[in-house]
Amino acid sequence: MRTALTDLTGVRHPLVQTGMGWVAGPRLVAATANAGALGILGSATMTPARLREAVREVRLRTDRPFGVNLRADAGDAEERVRIIIDEGVQVASFALAPSRELIARLKDAGAVVLPSVGARRHAEKVAAWGADAVVVQGGEGGGHTGAVATTVLLPQVVDAVDIPVVAAGGFHDGRGLVAALAFGAAGVAMGTRFLLTADSTVPAAVKAAYLAASVGDVTLTTKVDGLPHRMLRTPFVDALERSGRARALLRAVRHAASFRAVSGLTWREMVRDGLAMRHGRDLTWSQVLLAANTPMLLKAAMVDGRTDLGVMASGQVAGLVEDLPTCAELVERVMREAHVTLAGLPPVTAAR
Repeated sequence: MRTALTDLTGVRHPLVQTGMGWVAGPRLVAATANAGALGILGSATMTPARLREAVREVRLRTDRPFGVNLRADAGDAEERVRIIIDEGVQVASFALAPSRELIARLKDAGAVVLPSVGARRHAEKVAAWGADAVVVQGGEGGGHTGAVATTVLLPQVVDAVDIPVVAAGGFHDGRGLVAALAFGAAGVAMGTRFLLTADSTVPAAVKAAYLAASVGDVTLTTKVDGLPHRMLRTPFVDALERSGRARALLRAVRHAASFRAVSGLTWREMVRDGLAMRHGRDLTWSQVLLAANTPMLLKAAMVDGRTDLGVMASGQVAGLVEDLPTCAELVERVMREAHVTLAGLPPVTAAR
């Protein structure tokens, strides 16, 4: 299926595996790429040195195009961009709108720039700055998300920009792909659906928790880091929501120290990142500090398998997923469903 996304990135199918921290590592990305979709490494939880190693590991596993996702507001964003350029990564994906300067550097090096946004105005901004395409995530999506549903946000953005738009939030099958194309998107991005594959390194106990979840078990909370965060509802999440401010801040300081050890960041660098997070957003310092919860709580589940102590970011589609195919099986299934859906659409005739 050829679309503006496949033409732009060189992949066979208009499907994107999102750059999930602790989840989108070399094995999952390479498996996605070999299946003909666009795999994206989640680098926010990697040190720069580990990022370079991960890129090279993907290269050993596949010769297909792939991307790297990074935080545009990270203090070391320029260093990570330099790694992307040095290593010849085809696609640079951003969790937040990158600066005009970072976009220009990447485009000059031949990389495709693909920011993710959750509002029409943000899509308009990155398009004006030269982004090649944009991922638009509606409120159904996992992790940090907005309040506007994909079916409302997507057509707004498609009408507002003249670059390819990739739809995210609520997609897991071929019918969803066809629906997104009907809205004017050039493809869909999926996180939870790729997390729940045999190629994902997420521990079996965590995958089982996702498969057991219903749509009603996916909740939206601000208690992890002060921002709306969609995840599986668990007894631990319920406990977070009952915790008071003092206890939450104490927990945040503890996790900040843990993340500093894992990431290799100094306290000065973490404060600098905190300042970057506050810039342009209505965040209190308490919320900035609470943001240190996210990486370590995600790691507890996605790496250590602690469903009792970890956070499991999740799109609402977790309640619809029932199996763990390989990436190759998943991509083939989605594309087959899309073609069957298209072929089965009833003919439309003009009213007389």
